[in-house]
Amino acid sequence: QVQLTESGGGSVQSGGSLRLTCVASTSSLYTTCMGWFRQPPGGERENVAVLCYGADTERYVDSVKGRFTISRDYAKNTVYLQMNALKAEDTAVYSCAAGPINIATMTPTFAYWGQGTQVTVSA
Repeated sequence: QVQLTESGGGSVQSGGSLRLTCVASTSSLYTTCMGWFRQPPGGERENVAVLCYGADTERYVDSVKGRFTISRDYAKNTVYLQMNALKAEDTAVYSCAAGPINIATMTPTFAYWGQGTQVTVSA
């Protein structure tokens, strides 16, 4: 069982920055990959960024490339999402997720989710 706890959400004006933090209760096979998802009001959940242990590169959804950066501190079982140049369309509930990597496809299989933290960007 992995518990994920997010923090760092809030309200910011367009163009501003926020850093989200997610702390995992343990380090295991199930935290090989950690990522961030978001769900806007009335919208679908989308995978914003992913970083898997041992991977050389992060993965981002196109709409945040160049603005968001995912990073991990493996000693602290923590994943971060630095969000710069925020836009109104980034407004959403952001959730952290963790899971193993599917070796056959080299893609993450998320098994655990945090409660989410609200990010609101005003125009």
